Amino acid sequence: MERMERIGTYPLFQNIKAEGLEEMLQCVHVRYRSFPKDSFLALAEEEIHYVGVICKGSVRMVREDDWGNQILLVHMGEGELFGETFVCSASFASKVSFVTAEETEILFLDYDRVMHTCSLTCRHHHRLIENMLRCIAEKNIQLMEKIEVISQRSLRDKLMTYLSLESQRQGRSVFSVPLSRVEMAEYLCADRSAVSRELASMQADGLISFEKNIFCILGKENGNRDRKRR
Repeated sequence: MERMERIGTYPLFQNIKAEGLEEMLQCVHVRYRSFPKDSFLALAEEEIHYVGVICKGSVRMVREDDWGNQILLVHMGEGELFGETFVCSASFASKVSFVTAEETEILFLDYDRVMHTCSLTCRHHHRLIENMLRCIAEKNIQLMEKIEVISQRSLRDKLMTYLSLESQRQGRSVFSVPLSRVEMAEYLCADRSAVSRELASMQADGLISFEKNIFCILGKENGNRDRKRR
């Protein structure tokens, strides 16, 4: 029961009443699986015929170059989806890889059963389809934010843009960042040591304060003055 209550709070199942959720999950033939850290859930160019919902842990959407270097595109946590963009494409082929960032539990839903109502036409199925489209739109926004971040000219501007977006997403000036320093460097397409040095420099300049993964943006005025000097 506790698991069902938690699942009912996820965006994919928004506005679906608790009494109908279990019936609907049976309709779309869900299955649960647990994975250790660094497990590949799908590789680039593989066909994907399912949608994954993260019930515990987190998943990284990554792109690998010909030399095996990874670029972090999106970091997804509990309640978020992965694979939904590619199952809606004509080829079903994933253009990225999905890998667990920690011990993770996934709820898998069969795409055909999600997007096509069953013969019983369960009353919550149309709401599920609407929620799926909304989740796809949200993922596209995340990828647009990634473009906004890495299009900044300097590493400092990339960091400030990323931290500002994270602060806005959480609605707090003091917020936690879900990425480790290594993952942050991958996300920014930068060297990890350079990211650590720049964060320390930004703190010394009074732009931010941080302790491990807890950050605070101290004010935009300092940031504007810093940009003018550069």
